[in-house]
Amino acid sequence: MTDFQGSSSSEIDSTTQQDGVRRINNVSQSTSPGLDTEPSRGWRDVFWSGIFTIHLIGLGFVLAVLGINRFQRADRLKIDQYTYRFIENQSHLTETYWPFYAVAGAVGTVIGWIWLLLLGSKALQMMKVSVHILTTYLAVISIFCFWGGQIFWGIAFAIAASLQFLYVISVIDRLPFTMLVLRKAVKMVWSLPEVLTLTGVFMMVMLLWMVIWSFGAAGVVATSIGDGGRWWLLLVLSVSLFWTGAVLCNTVHVIVSGMVFLVLIHGGRESATMPPKPLVKSLRYAVTTSFGSICYGSLFTAAIRTLRWEIRGIRSKIGNNECLLCCVDFLFHIVETLVRFFNKYAYVQIAVHGKNFNSSARDAWELFQSTGVEALIAYDCSGAVLFMGTILGGLITGTCAGIWTWHKTSDRVFMVGCTAMLMGFILVGLAMAVVESAVTSIYICYAEDPSLIHRWDLEFFDQMSEVLQQRLQHRSARNREAVLDNRFDIHVQQTVVPV
Repeated sequence: MTDFQGSSSSEIDSTTQQDGVRRINNVSQSTSPGLDTEPSRGWRDVFWSGIFTIHLIGLGFVLAVLGINRFQRADRLKIDQYTYRFIENQSHLTETYWPFYAVAGAVGTVIGWIWLLLLGSKALQMMKVSVHILTTYLAVISIFCFWGGQIFWGIAFAIAASLQFLYVISVIDRLPFTMLVLRKAVKMVWSLPEVLTLTGVFMMVMLLWMVIWSFGAAGVVATSIGDGGRWWLLLVLSVSLFWTGAVLCNTVHVIVSGMVFLVLIHGGRESATMPPKPLVKSLRYAVTTSFGSICYGSLFTAAIRTLRWEIRGIRSKIGNNECLLCCVDFLFHIVETLVRFFNKYAYVQIAVHGKNFNSSARDAWELFQSTGVEALIAYDCSGAVLFMGTILGGLITGTCAGIWTWHKTSDRVFMVGCTAMLMGFILVGLAMAVVESAVTSIYICYAEDPSLIHRWDLEFFDQMSEVLQQRLQHRSARNREAVLDNRFDIHVQQTVVPV
């Protein structure tokens, strides 16, 4: 046992802690109920909120046209005259496929709430299910795709199963600490019942939009355009739905982060210094002044995070293959540069300080690097584990919708299943966003002022401090080894006698 572990609460870097206390005091003063006035927040990234709003209005119109064109009567709006070269002369209607999407919405909502409820009592078991079952599920779907003649999708799911298996193997030693962080995040979430109510409200909002979206998607599936045209239209609609779902998830992220941050600053939900109606205040900021930043960040963060997880997992298992390590390091540095400006911790800064997205992401990352907490975040896989649970929920939703479609009509089963899978992915992701928000807030608070975590949960603070010390020592040893190797190579080159 190291000396650091024995007195972890007193041996944290004093300069960093003092700076963190000053930053937290500033935040506390700005939200204290005793102040007569509160600094007003400026509107951030307004351009992107405008783009998102225009996109919703325009897409809503397109979805209505696509659905109405095949509702109760084929080619009601005479759109087929513009696609006559691709006509297949199949008389499908919107209402043929729309009920299948209703099944997907219901299943996705139920799975999302089951995950959220079970995380409160069976967090460790649920996370293990996410990690270990997903690989098998992907492999089984791949087999069924090959059996059904869907070669492309069979290969895609097989590759996904392989990557999932390799990633789990590469991070298997990190899972105990990851599960610890997730359990504490769930503990925080369940101490805030209003947050769970908020999640239910946002799920209902997402379901209302999915009613419109699935109406148009069902019209596309029923249209007389060929399979290629249908797939391209569904791809465009799916990208739009993904962005909309990401915006709602990250809006929840900002609201919950603001709540958790206030709870940790003021020492508890029932503290006398807690500002009045903190949830309403966080909600108002999230849907007004900070909404543009949320729309902007939602475009990029998910893809960059996923790529970073995979590269980190591969990089840790390469070994001494210098050529492969060089290539992976090149990709790793590119992704790390992107992470500096697009990371999920930006949403905590947005919630607390009201900055624009890029400034929030940069400040959060610089805070982690200056305090060394970035080493702890790199070791933690909680985001990836929650993402696995989200994917598993989406796959189950798509499977249920696909089976129901196959039971009613054997046509275009896979097309409905894939789009239904995205619906389930987003609905389950809304439930997972609550837990992930608590995780990000805990790390920001630990970097800003470790005494906040110490006051909230002493045992958890000691465990975090011990792991952080181990990771910093590991990095230091690895850097020393790299320096010694370079010196040895230079010495060898200088002592070689030319022929």
